[in-house]
Amino acid sequence: MSEKKNQSPMPPMKGPGPKGGTPARPNVKISKTTIKRLLSYFGQYKIHMVFVFVFILMSSLASVLSSLFLETLIDDYITPLLTANNADGFRDLFIALAKMACIYVVGALSGMFYNRIMASVSQGILKKIRDAMFAHMQTLPIKYFDTHDFGNVMSFYTNDTDSLRQMLSQSVPQAIMSVVTIIAIFFSMLRQSVWLTLFVLLFLVIVLRVIGFIGGKSSTYFVRQQRSVADVNGYIEEMVNGQKVIKVFCHEEKAKEEFDKRNEELCHNMTTANTYGNIVGPVMNNLGYVLYVAIAILGGVLAIRGVPNLSLTGMNTLTLGMIASFLTLSRSFVHPISQVSQQINSIAMAMAGAERIFSLIDETPETDDGYVTLVNARYNEKGEVCESEKRTGEWAWKHPHGDGTVTYTPLRGNVVLDDVDFAYEEGKPVLHNISLYAEPGQKVAFVGATGAGKTTITNLINRFYDIADGKIRYDGININKIKKADLRRSMGIVLQDVNLFTGTVMDNIRYGKLDATDEECIEAAKLANADGFIRMLPNGYQTVLEGDGSGLSQGQRQLISIARAAVADPPVMILDEATSSIDTRTEAIVQRGMDALMKGRTVFVIAHRLSTVRNSDVIMVLEHGRIIERGSHEKLIAEHGKYYQLYTGAFELE
Repeated sequence: MSEKKNQSPMPPMKGPGPKGGTPARPNVKISKTTIKRLLSYFGQYKIHMVFVFVFILMSSLASVLSSLFLETLIDDYITPLLTANNADGFRDLFIALAKMACIYVVGALSGMFYNRIMASVSQGILKKIRDAMFAHMQTLPIKYFDTHDFGNVMSFYTNDTDSLRQMLSQSVPQAIMSVVTIIAIFFSMLRQSVWLTLFVLLFLVIVLRVIGFIGGKSSTYFVRQQRSVADVNGYIEEMVNGQKVIKVFCHEEKAKEEFDKRNEELCHNMTTANTYGNIVGPVMNNLGYVLYVAIAILGGVLAIRGVPNLSLTGMNTLTLGMIASFLTLSRSFVHPISQVSQQINSIAMAMAGAERIFSLIDETPETDDGYVTLVNARYNEKGEVCESEKRTGEWAWKHPHGDGTVTYTPLRGNVVLDDVDFAYEEGKPVLHNISLYAEPGQKVAFVGATGAGKTTITNLINRFYDIADGKIRYDGININKIKKADLRRSMGIVLQDVNLFTGTVMDNIRYGKLDATDEECIEAAKLANADGFIRMLPNGYQTVLEGDGSGLSQGQRQLISIARAAVADPPVMILDEATSSIDTRTEAIVQRGMDALMKGRTVFVIAHRLSTVRNSDVIMVLEHGRIIERGSHEKLIAEHGKYYQLYTGAFELE
């Protein structure tokens, strides 16, 4: 098991939170930076947005013209028909209605077009965001994934992204539509009556204060809701992965209690957020009715008393058609404000999701200051190492110098640790003064109790973590000078926890070397003694594995993992409890394959089964992050120290 998971917790992070969830923080406000960053994604869709704006403008104008037409309809067509029998009047009325029908059709088509364009724009933006998230996630150090549960990370791609989708495809065009409509209707109302428009504006102050209060509360709780959703998802993912352990230890009730607590918090945040979000619509509708009645009364009073009506066209008389048209405009004026207020909940959720997404994108990537690279090598006529464009099976470290010259060091697999100290958390050292050397072809074993620092050493060799003090040299080169990708490409790792990916068995073996042929993959499987059981699968090497190879036994999954390392054919191998999941009989078979795999390579072995390290060239016994004994099996047995106690059973590994 990896020691790093048994150390003290990591320092606080800037991301979405450590394992176990992040408690909701009150009074959360969406930053302007988040809004600007989100808007920046529209840059590539400027032409699309121009068409969206044009179609929205046409749709809004159609809505406004329909309200203004009401005045013309009543004053110019209906009223004359009530006072005279005019056949031409009916014909004119029919023509006017036909014109309005055309305007309505244009408005409907415009609405369809802008919604369709926005669907394309929103999906394009979401694709870019997902690409940015995933690409950046590949640059993050192992530390990030050690301190964030998988459910929380998955929430970025599910809940947070989906909330953005809803905002981009619905709320954004709705907001643009509402703003354009409000402006158009405002000037239309001024054209009708300045007095009534001033009354509407005074009433609007009350409406905005109500929306501001409700929207502020809603936004706060929707931000909390997004965090609670991520917390619950993380817990569910953890419980699903640990179902066997839960049932073995009868932990069902305790698991339900913990889930109920987290779910209760989510329920509270969602209930409160949606309560504030859902009451906006009814409140706005009722305020709209109040405004409608107030305008009808005020307009009637002004008309009866003959108060001169001031409008953008000058002074005129307030007519019945004008009042009816203004009433329709006032309803149309309040309606888009109501629509915006109803979108507050989705906007709040989306912005909370955007903040979480950008927090992932802003996570500090893994730094790499290395400049020494791994290249294909060949020997020229003089016996000197030089670079080859083709794969030769030989490798060398390409070391550029400041004067423009380049030197090549053959890759041998010589690893030296010189007085290395390390701590996962500052002030709490895990390794103390670790010094060791592994020559090419040597097998170095680490033994000791869990938490002694065995896996930590191998994590430092491949630079999953960087050392605090001391030096690690690989073929005489400080590993800090080697590019991490090239360093890791030169190593093969077989972990205790096997990860298989969705795909065929052949694809999973080829994961160790993407350009490996089928024949090379089969040879690697034979070397790991995995060929026999693979051929017995329904489709042999073409059998599709799903769910991390859930249809295979733990031992079979481990054998595929060993074959994956074998096909990479690296000069250095790290075997971290590689045979811990294999029974004793199978272990003997696998051990022979692993011995063949390790031949001629520098190998680091971590094992609790001491029988697997007897043939090691050097055995390091670790205790509390220090090497307390080192030597061959025979030498350590003769010394009658800790290794002797472990091997003879006088002292059990914890």
